[in-house]
Amino acid sequence: MRQAYNTDLSNEEWEIIAPMMPKPSKLGRPPKTNFREVLNGIFYIAKNGCTWENLPHDLPPYSTVYFYFQRWTKTGVIAEINYQISTQVRLADGREATPSLASLDSQSIKTMDSAGSRGIDGGKKVKGRKRFIMVDTLGLVFGALVCPANVGERAGAMRLLANLKYPLSRLQKILVDKGFSGEDITQWVKDNFSCTWEVSKRAEAQKGFVVESKRWVVERTFAWIGKYRRLSKDYEFYENISESFIYIALIRKMLKNLTAVNS
Repeated sequence: MRQAYNTDLSNEEWEIIAPMMPKPSKLGRPPKTNFREVLNGIFYIAKNGCTWENLPHDLPPYSTVYFYFQRWTKTGVIAEINYQISTQVRLADGREATPSLASLDSQSIKTMDSAGSRGIDGGKKVKGRKRFIMVDTLGLVFGALVCPANVGERAGAMRLLANLKYPLSRLQKILVDKGFSGEDITQWVKDNFSCTWEVSKRAEAQKGFVVESKRWVVERTFAWIGKYRRLSKDYEFYENISESFIYIALIRKMLKNLTAVNS
């Protein structure tokens, strides 16, 4: 037994996520790895922002934790867990499993020199990468994309939507800001997803900053992500690893919310 960290899974949280973990192969020796402790190591890294080598020694070896994090990223396990828990949160809130309304936005963020890909966002004067996320009205992420910061808003949004792993059959409208406006993407979304691409517009008499209806939800999700030190910058060499850390941050928050509701 070890002293618990505040990022560790509680028994109730582990009961939710345990059925979603990969089942061991029937071939070869049964695995001895404790997946709950591997997840605890991943959550510790995400929250505290330390390097893999500096993972505390009372957690599994960092090489083991990183090995499974990479494997679960490549095989889509982390994205699948995020999707399944998101549907549970929506159902617990009395909603349908998938959203009919979504908001999509981007965030440019600096990278370390070790990043495998990066670019310059000329508008925001940021050298690094750009995060695109699509969220429902609760702020839950149903799609994430990380790419060089010089990728345009419309191009990034189209890549995110084209790479969605799960069908959102109920989706009727996607809200975006004026940076995503254009007849080409509006028609592309209509043709490929049969939903409306709605650009939020400022009122002509509006002065200064005013929170736009429903669009603030995606900004709140970026704020949630920013509370995890590993996501304060983009420290990852691979873009898909960066995407997985976004999902990890949301998974940790959703598990806390679910167990708080059920307690």
